[in-house]
Amino acid sequence: MSFDLHFFQFVLGGAFVGFIVGMTGVGGGSLMTPLLTLVFGVPATVAVGTDLLFASVTKAGGIVTHARKGNVNWHITGWLVAGSVPAAALTLGGLHLAGLDNGALAKVMARGLGVALFLTATAIVLRNQIRALGQRFAARRQAAGGTVGSAAARDPEAVRWLPTFLLGVTIGTLVALTSVGAGALGVVALMFLYANAPARRIVGSDIAHAVPLTLVAGAGHAIMGSVNWSMLAALLVGSLPAITLGSHLTARVPEKLLRGFLATMLIVIGAKLVFA
Repeated sequence: MSFDLHFFQFVLGGAFVGFIVGMTGVGGGSLMTPLLTLVFGVPATVAVGTDLLFASVTKAGGIVTHARKGNVNWHITGWLVAGSVPAAALTLGGLHLAGLDNGALAKVMARGLGVALFLTATAIVLRNQIRALGQRFAARRQAAGGTVGSAAARDPEAVRWLPTFLLGVTIGTLVALTSVGAGALGVVALMFLYANAPARRIVGSDIAHAVPLTLVAGAGHAIMGSVNWSMLAALLVGSLPAITLGSHLTARVPEKLLRGFLATMLIVIGAKLVFA
């Protein structure tokens, strides 16, 4: 893949995804990897590996911003990382030991990506309903804690370590295979587990978790030789200013319209990957 021939198109691709991410807050991995595979013809293994490092760089600034504003629950983030990072490393190790050729591995990753996109679209559409369900479960737990209630029942961010750890394991496995899962899926799952916590704390904790996960998973793919460094540079050149531009336009477009557009796009792309 020639740097000279393809650099500009990757800059434009990065700008497109960055603009969507800036407007919606989600869609990085769920749009970038399909764009690379379906539009630019990049093998799924290289698309996933490159996108993971792309995500770690673009989200790194988000950690600083959210941490300064007090939007990160580091205990929740810690349990997520404890599950996701080892799961990602074990998944990549398992893929390496399986000895699949590049074609077979790309096919597995493409199918997995399609399924992940369906799950992400569902999470985007049903986010409010899933959070409402979590709030009902939280109310039942609080009622079961008695009239005074336990500290966990009174504190909406009291860490539920086992489900949080298991969520991390699930996300880590999914991210290592597809680069998708640490964004919309992670946020909605956390909204279910911590339904009464402020949304800004959920988003901040998820971003803080995504950076080490995508960095470790991306490094694993780099060791396996599935990262295109010149493509990564081009994607970053295009996306970073576009994210800023998209974020300024968010308030001008209705949230329901944005979520519906993104979910529809993900379903169409996921269908193409699964049934192709």
